[in-house]
Amino acid sequence: MYDIVIVGGGIVGLSTGMALLEMFPKYKVTVIEKEKEVAMHQSGHNSGVIHSGIYYKPGSLKARLAKKGNCEIISFCEKHDIPYERCGKLIIATKKQELPLLSALYKRGLENGIDLHRMGLNQFKEIEPFAEGLEAIHVPSTGIVNFKQVAKAFARIIKEHGGEIMLSTEVIAVNNMHDGVELKTSEGIIKAKLVINCGGLHCDQIAQKAKISTNVKIVPFRGEYYQLKVEKRYLCKHLIYPVPNPNFPFLGVHFTRMIDGRIMIGPNAVLGLKREGYKKTDIHLRDITETLMFPGFWRVAGANWQEGLKEVVRSLSKKVLVKELQRFIPDVKKEDIMPAKAGVRAQALNRNGKLIDDFHMIHNQRMVNVLNAPSPAATASIEIGRYIAIEVSKVFKPIDIL
Repeated sequence: MYDIVIVGGGIVGLSTGMALLEMFPKYKVTVIEKEKEVAMHQSGHNSGVIHSGIYYKPGSLKARLAKKGNCEIISFCEKHDIPYERCGKLIIATKKQELPLLSALYKRGLENGIDLHRMGLNQFKEIEPFAEGLEAIHVPSTGIVNFKQVAKAFARIIKEHGGEIMLSTEVIAVNNMHDGVELKTSEGIIKAKLVINCGGLHCDQIAQKAKISTNVKIVPFRGEYYQLKVEKRYLCKHLIYPVPNPNFPFLGVHFTRMIDGRIMIGPNAVLGLKREGYKKTDIHLRDITETLMFPGFWRVAGANWQEGLKEVVRSLSKKVLVKELQRFIPDVKKEDIMPAKAGVRAQALNRNGKLIDDFHMIHNQRMVNVLNAPSPAATASIEIGRYIAIEVSKVFKPIDIL
C-alpha cells in the first residue's frame, strides 16, 4: 500500500508530489496518469505565460500564490537550465470606456504588490512600436516558458526523491476502505492511505467515483489559437493583452510571444463538446450531456450569453478575429495569421451558476480533491504543491500516513 497516490500527471499533480516528497521524504508516493506522458492536456496546451498576479482579487489564493509562484518558477528554471524569459507585457486600453477599467486594474495590481507602470501611447510604443491604443499598463515581471518542460522536470525530481510515476494508468473506480482507499485502474488495483485528486479536466468525475458530493461541475472551454506567420513576427515583440471584462472569466484575445519564437494569437473561449476536445469536430456525448444537464451551466450561460456569442463569432469568422486584433496592431492582416493548436480549459461551476474563480479544493478523511486550478495554476504550481502538502499535514495526522 502506498502512503499517498496522486491522480493526475499534470503540472499541479506533479508539483504536489514533488512538494510532499521534499516535506515528507519517508512517504511512499506515486503519481498515476492515464496518458502515456505527463502534462498532455492543460499543462501542455497553454500559452506558456508566467503570470504576474495583477488580475486576481487581493487576498485570494490566486493572488497570493501567483505572485510567489512567479518568482519560484523563475528560480526553478534557472536552477534546472530550462529556457525562460521575463519579457513583460502590455495591457492596452483602445477605447475611452476601457480607461476606468484600466485604472481599476492598475489599482488592483498595486494592492497585490506587483511592479507596474502606467504608460501613454508614446511610452508604450517604445516597447511595442507597432501597437496602438490610448493608455497601457506595463507589467515587467510577466514572463514566458514551456510549462511542459517544467512539468517534466517536476516528474524527474519525484523519481530522484524515491517517488514513482505510473503512466497509462486510468482510474476506473474508487472504493473507500477502513484503512485507506482502493483505486481500480486500467493497470490493476492500487491501494493508498491517502489519495489526492489532481485530475484537471476530470477532477469532478474522479470525486464522483469516490461518492463525494462536490456541488461542482467541470465544463470544458476550448481555446482556439492562431499564430503570426514567420515573416510577420516582427509586429509583436513581447505580450499584448486587452483590458479584461471584469464580468467575464476569460482575458480576451491577445498576442503572446512563445519561448520558441512563435507569436500566438488567442485564445478565444467556446464551449467544448468534449473534455479533451482540441478540434471543433471532437464530440463526446457523455461530456455534452453532463454539461447540459447541470443547472449551473444554464444560469451562467444566461448571464454571459452576449460575451459568449462574441467568442463563437470570432471562432467562426477569421475576418472578425482580425478586426479585433487590429485594435492593438493595425498592421495585422488576414493573410498574416494561420491556425495553431487549441487548448481546453477546465472551468469549474457550482449548481447556482457561479463560476468558481479561486483555487478550490475539498477533502474528506482519505481524499483531497483539487476541483479548480485554472490559470495561473502553471505559474503558481510550485506554491500550489506546497500549499496542498501543508494542508495535508494539517488535516491528516502523521499516524494516519506512516
